[in-house]
Amino acid sequence: MPEKLWEPSEQRIQSTNMYGFMTRVNEKFNQHFTDYPGLWEWSVTNLEDFWATAWDFLDIKVSAPYHTVIQDKDKMPGAKFFAGSKLNFAENLLRFRDDRTALVFRGEDTVRRTLTYNQLYDEVAQTAAALKAMGVKAGDRVVGFVPNMPESIIAMLAATSLGAVWSSCSPDFGIKGVLDRFGQTRPKVLFTADGYFFKGKPLSSIERIAGIVAELPSIEKIVVVPYISDTPDISALPNAVHYADFKDASAKDIEFVQMNFDDPLYIMYSSGTTGLPKCMVQGIGGVLVHQKKELVLHTDLKKEDTIFYFTTCGWMMWNWLTASLSVGATLVLYDGNPFHPGPDALWQMAQDEKITVFGTSAGYIEALKNAGVKPGSQFDLAPLKSVLSTGSPLSDENFKFVYAHVKSDLQLASISGGSDLNGCFALGNPIGPVYTGELQCRGLGMAVYAYDDNGQPVVDQQAELVCTAPFPSMPIYFWGDEDGSKYHSAYFDQFPGIWTHGDFIKVTPRGGVIMFGRSDATLNPGGVRIGTAEIYRRLDAMPELEDSVVVGQSWNNDVRVILFVKLAQGYDLTPELEAKIRADIRANASPRHVPAKIIACPDVPYTLNMKKVELAVKKVIEGKEVKNKDALKNPEALDFFEDLTELKS
Repeated sequence: MPEKLWEPSEQRIQSTNMYGFMTRVNEKFNQHFTDYPGLWEWSVTNLEDFWATAWDFLDIKVSAPYHTVIQDKDKMPGAKFFAGSKLNFAENLLRFRDDRTALVFRGEDTVRRTLTYNQLYDEVAQTAAALKAMGVKAGDRVVGFVPNMPESIIAMLAATSLGAVWSSCSPDFGIKGVLDRFGQTRPKVLFTADGYFFKGKPLSSIERIAGIVAELPSIEKIVVVPYISDTPDISALPNAVHYADFKDASAKDIEFVQMNFDDPLYIMYSSGTTGLPKCMVQGIGGVLVHQKKELVLHTDLKKEDTIFYFTTCGWMMWNWLTASLSVGATLVLYDGNPFHPGPDALWQMAQDEKITVFGTSAGYIEALKNAGVKPGSQFDLAPLKSVLSTGSPLSDENFKFVYAHVKSDLQLASISGGSDLNGCFALGNPIGPVYTGELQCRGLGMAVYAYDDNGQPVVDQQAELVCTAPFPSMPIYFWGDEDGSKYHSAYFDQFPGIWTHGDFIKVTPRGGVIMFGRSDATLNPGGVRIGTAEIYRRLDAMPELEDSVVVGQSWNNDVRVILFVKLAQGYDLTPELEAKIRADIRANASPRHVPAKIIACPDVPYTLNMKKVELAVKKVIEGKEVKNKDALKNPEALDFFEDLTELKS
């Protein structure tokens, strides 16, 4: 049974934005909600009332009001939100012009830089004026091959102030990985840095940038930000200019181009492990209202907060973090290895910057625990009020680790969604309790259910994550998908008119959500579908193991479970350890989860966004080609899985 780990005090509950919103709903619609489950139920059965109330509560800045909250609300895809409204994304993020700190940048090189909201506005004004002068206009694509630094946000805001479309990759992407993404969308301008730092080493990007632009004839200008050197040599890059020389220092104000709610804002990418990445185009208003709902209501973000998320510019959490500017909070940007110069580096930063909202991945929390770091006893984390975790399911043991060794009085919000919606389906609830292994709630306005194979909602059973009603941040289309067939097949083939996300979940009787991994990576021994996350939860608690990957192998007209383990330093895969692993999985998951084979491996493959790649391993062990290895952070890890003798019997 899940264990209750934390519950907010009544005083804390009444101070939250969520409580304020619930009070607004009660007053406006003569309701009497006192807790979250009732509010969520109302939000998904009264979509127009919910989104209209959220729009007002979140104070979306517009130049023309909407005339209809949702058009064609029964069509998915096809529903239109806030038709008639005119707005600008960058204007909503730059609404505060004062001397409070907007951005704090911390890099591995120990340099610390800050920008106030006034300074940020000025930088965006100068960059936007330069883009406008070179002919960038609404609908043009401006891209970044950039570290997570202030100039990345400045470039995004400058581009979107003009109505241009922004897209980014982090500088650890290889040339082919970048071309697979930017090559599809023909950008006009590329912002980049001369390099980045990793584990204390400066790594130049100039050669890769040259290789990228050689294949992208649409790029008219390369803007290079100095990072690893003060005056980088850019002579090898055609049409390149230093960032300081590109800006128009005389520009004082920003002419925010007013756009329609559904005009394009971002192009986001799927991981690309099964072919060219899907290019998901997302709308200006949809991303803004969705992300601001999640930040203000579910994360309880306020102007006085300092929020950090460990992310790169190639992960949607960067876009999500950036939207915090619309609240007036202080954003902490970190670029580099989170364990440099030591495994406690980010917590030293959390203490120094007085971080109140600390966001990271489940993998980082696991690595922190394995490294023996105990942030709560090593640092002063008094300001910290919440920890967010995403990327993969957070194990029960790591839920407990956060409360035992980070801070006992905080909201631990395990959150889950995707680049597809630039946000979450299930996430935090600041007015409710936290239970081990459980995401606190389904998002307001998100009609999320677990559907069985017959398309029926089930509770307390593992099933497909679906969303039965439209939401504002759905992609407006896929780039190059002229007839919409790729978009439709990505989400709507299994249950017509219903978004099927591809995650395997359980909705608990109290309305929480337990994640079981990707449904396309579920295991089917004996024809029974089981989630891989249940196995990982057990393995994460074992000090003998550093990492693992589990797949199903087709065998004798059935599927058998194969477990690969990366052993922690100093351990071997002995018969005793194998027996321990099997016994633990049998006792705490089920007999069906017990692996038929356990094999030691030197490494586990991950995508560039640090998601475990079970499907690629499955393909390799079955002798199939993995077509797009450039989508992987460590593609060489796949070599081990080829033609394994152990899997032939």
